[in-house]
Formats: sequence, C-alpha cells, structure tokens
Amino acid sequence: MIGRNRSIGRDLRRLLGREAVLDDVATIEAVSRDATPDFSGRPDVVVKPRDTTDVVSVVDYARRRGIPIVPRGAGSNLCAGTVPIRGGIVMSTARMRSIREVAPGEMLAVVEPGVTTAELDESAAAHGLMFAPDPSSRSVATVGGNVATCAGGLRGLKYGNTRHHILGLEVVIGTGEVIRTGGRLAKDVAGYDLTRLMVGSEGTLGVITEVTAALVPKPASSGYGVAYFDDLSAAGAAVDGIITSGIVPATLEFLDSVCISVVEEYAQLGLDTDAGALLLFGDDGHPDAVADTVERMRYLCSASPGAISAVVAPDDRTASALLHARRCSLPALARHGSHTVLEDVSVPRQLIPEAVRRIRAIGHRHDVLIGVFGHAGDGNLHPTVVIDGADSRARERCRLALDEIFRVALDLGGSITGEHGVGAAKLGYLEEQLGSAQVELMRRVKAAFDPCGVMNPGKVGS
Repeated sequence: MIGRNRSIGRDLRRLLGREAVLDDVATIEAVSRDATPDFSGRPDVVVKPRDTTDVVSVVDYARRRGIPIVPRGAGSNLCAGTVPIRGGIVMSTARMRSIREVAPGEMLAVVEPGVTTAELDESAAAHGLMFAPDPSSRSVATVGGNVATCAGGLRGLKYGNTRHHILGLEVVIGTGEVIRTGGRLAKDVAGYDLTRLMVGSEGTLGVITEVTAALVPKPASSGYGVAYFDDLSAAGAAVDGIITSGIVPATLEFLDSVCISVVEEYAQLGLDTDAGALLLFGDDGHPDAVADTVERMRYLCSASPGAISAVVAPDDRTASALLHARRCSLPALARHGSHTVLEDVSVPRQLIPEAVRRIRAIGHRHDVLIGVFGHAGDGNLHPTVVIDGADSRARERCRLALDEIFRVALDLGGSITGEHGVGAAKLGYLEEQLGSAQVELMRRVKAAFDPCGVMNPGKVGS
C-alpha cells in the first residue's frame, strides 16, 4: 500500500502540480471519514483540482489503473457517502469555489461545486433572490454535495428538495468524458433527464464540476409559531388539518418528548417539557399573507384534539429561538452520550405517530436513548440514537436498534432515507426496499457511466 501510495502521489503531482496533491498523515486522516459514525477508510492520496480539466486528468488516470475515486465536498454527509472504503483517491472540490454568475432576469446562478449552500444563498439575496434548499449544515455543506445527495432541509415542504432547483450540470463521468446536462432553460424535454439522474447519485456516476441552480424570489417576510400536544398522534392530526385546509407551510417541523426535554436542558428556551410533542410551524411571503397563514395554522393547531397550547412568535427574536429549538436538537441529544447516530427515514405523513411509537419501543427494548425530530409536513424522520461509545455492548444494541428502525420504515411503506442518501451505511437495505430487478438496473446504469467501476465504489450501483 505504501508503494502504491507513493506511486499515485508522484504520478498525480506530475499531472496537477505539487500543491494539488496531498498525502501527509493529517490530511489522509481528515478525509478517512465523514460525519457518519462507525465508517472509515484510508485513501492513498487527496487531490484538489482547480477546474474541469484537472478533474478529467485525474479520472483518466484512475480509470486506466483501476483506482477508486471518491468525490468529496465538506464531508458533512451522514450516510458514509464520502468515506473511501476501498482506498484510492479522494477528490476534494475545496478549490472549485467560484460563483460564476447570478442572473436575476433568468432567476438562476452558475457555481462551482465547492461553493457552500449559504454562500450561494447570500449571493442570490443580493439580487432579491433565494436558493431554496436549506439543510441544517448549510453553512459548511457544498452545493456539489447537496446535488450529490439531493439534500433537503426545513423548507422542503413548500419549496421541494435540491432536485427541484437544479437546471443543469457539468459532470466528468467515469469514462473521463465531460457532459452537460440540462442548461438555462425553463422547459427542455430533449432526451432522458440526466440532470435528475445525477442529482442524488452520490458521486457514483461522475464528478460534478459546475451547477446551474434555479433561484426563487426572496420572501419579503416570514413568521413562525409553536404548538404543544399531548402526544404525536395529536400533533399528527393537527398537521393533517393544516395540509387539508390548503396551506402549504414553508416550515412544519416536530420534536418528540425526548427532544423537547434535551433541547430545553441544552438551550433554556422555555419549552414546555411536560408536552408529548412540539410542532413548529411557519410560512414566508408577503407580510399580510404570512400573518394570516401563520394565524390560521395557530388556530388549526389549538382547535385540534389533544392540543395543549399554540402561539405565534410575536417578534423576530422569538421566531429565531423557535428555529433554534429545531436546529439544535442534534447537539442537545449528543450531550447525553459519546456516540451519536443521526439517522434519516421517511414514512407516509399520516404514519409519523405510529413510526415514532415503534421507534420508542425499539429504544426501550434495546436500552438505548432515541430522540426523534424531523419534517412533519413530508414524513421525514430523524431518529437519533445516543449511547456510551466506549461500551461495546451498547454499540451492538445501537446497531440492532438501527436495523429495526429501517425495517419499521419499510414496513410502513416508507424509505430507508429521505434526504441523507444511501452511501455505505444503508447499501445493505437498498434491495429490500427497491427489489432485485431495480437494483440490477441501477448497476447497469452505473456501468454505462462508469464502465471501469472507479467512481465511489461500494456505494449505490455497486
């Protein structure tokens, strides 16, 4: 391995220059894992291409020698999607950070993959526009990573996930060819929709080198409120009432009783820790319309059976505190153990209470702490398991609990992932959800884009 490492590093320095190729111990260790616990793999080298030409050079080199390539943005993903489990080359987009264009008249932006989600949104805001995808890691997560995983976020119910905001891509596929999918057009149905195929492909088909993103008008205002309920079934009934009334909120999030308690302990926000569930609701748009919509949601929540209370945030400071309650659920839970696994499953929206009930039973059965929060409007749950990482028995109980959680999602007609992706962490469950015929078709698709099998092997399509 040492010999191969030196050989690869030497060859790539000749192609890209010394500053673009790193193989020191600290750099290798930093990219051997991502934000997913329990998965790691040591690459031979890390490359930081400057442009598409550099990416082509690396892909050509790797495919001729059968060396794996793992594209990587910020490494903030939660499915072991950027872990180099088979070694090889980690291709970082850290130097591809140009916002090439923001076109207000066309309501789009053209950016390189290493630009963060927040940077794109801030650039759009200067023109009265917004990049709608809003993952919790937006300040560090890259646009390329958002596209590779089809990231979601708190605004997903109203605005959709990343796939709904990508017009076109430039991609270096596993053959070394550069393709451009989609473009700047609002309407274009010429041929297969390869843009949508690339969104969520997790670096297994190619390396994204440019993104043309659709923007939306930046809302003039936003408003939020919070409702408490006896249990999640009552909160679920309120969610149904909101949706069936014709309201499509910008934000409709929930915390279970475990999350309410740990968040209040962590952030001291004045949450009702006696409640069985918390529902955060909000909308954005014209000030008058927002005020009316938020008040209607407050009324629907308060009138729902099992409601304890429902209030509208009177000012921006209070609204920010409510959003903080949702966003800080993970760090609040993480304080209760040295090993935290944040997971991601989806179920039909009406079955959220049943899913959480079963997940809570799993936690009791395996003697592990599990808090559940997530997106009430679209059925996307984030069960979070917290244990003592030094306890080998606890780690095994955690593994068994997660296995049962995935199967609960499938049993309820849901999915093993709503927005984090499959990666290496959930690959073993993919066929159970999709069936063997569909998985085999995915392998054939991957082979067409990546005949040498070098693009992020051991993940989707492998």
